[in-house]
Amino acid sequence: MMTGNQPLLTIVIPAYNEHMRLPTTLATVQAYAAHTQLDVEVIVADDGSSDDTAQIVQIAAQQWPQLRLLALDHRGKGFAVRAGVLASRGRYVLMCDADLAVPIEEWDRMLPFFTQQDYDVVIGSREGQGAHREGEPFHRHLMGRVFNTIVRLIVMGNFHDTQCGFKAFRTVVAQDLFHRARIYGADAPVIQGAAVTAFDVEIIYLAVARGYRVAELPVVWHYGVETKVDPIRDAIRNLRDVVQVRWLAMRGEYRNLDDPKA
Repeated sequence: MMTGNQPLLTIVIPAYNEHMRLPTTLATVQAYAAHTQLDVEVIVADDGSSDDTAQIVQIAAQQWPQLRLLALDHRGKGFAVRAGVLASRGRYVLMCDADLAVPIEEWDRMLPFFTQQDYDVVIGSREGQGAHREGEPFHRHLMGRVFNTIVRLIVMGNFHDTQCGFKAFRTVVAQDLFHRARIYGADAPVIQGAAVTAFDVEIIYLAVARGYRVAELPVVWHYGVETKVDPIRDAIRNLRDVVQVRWLAMRGEYRNLDDPKA
């Protein structure tokens, strides 16, 4: 299932100070790829980690040629995902979190949406029939529902969960969308500390505006006890991102979205 030297799938894993979780995640993904005989490349987009995240990837890559490190300045998760997507070579690209909160096996359920139903984007959802949240505190669930309501009111109203860290794209589509991203694009500033952002909202908004077919797939999701989410700081940042997407749209920053050269 390859075209020339093109792998079927690129997996982009954004990482910031993930020396505790990343070794297990990489071993899990490698075992999955070997078991399923999946033609894959894995890109760890290191968001300027101050620990040994980069070294962990470099050592693992010595035994796993399909793995590579993308070393970046610390500009947040959105910037790291964008860089990984733009560097992808696979026919499809999957972004997933460094803790594999959504099991990598959910890719098996995503692929038919591309090959059999001709979708361009498939987003994992922690809501809807068939979705299952494991171990999530009530306050985190409530935060997520409030945020989704805000997204529906301000930006777009037809998705149950824009923030699940498990999304797949046709790579040519993903690169088109992330190339057009404004709020975490090439000029994103260097930041301090972990940054959980709402870059997903802009990407999904762009996908809809560009006329791409987007499916929402309910998935299994495990709450991580070592989550880096700061309830107050990240809620403010995410709200700012959503408002910024609406503001950019109102100002016409996303004009000519049907123009492939725009």
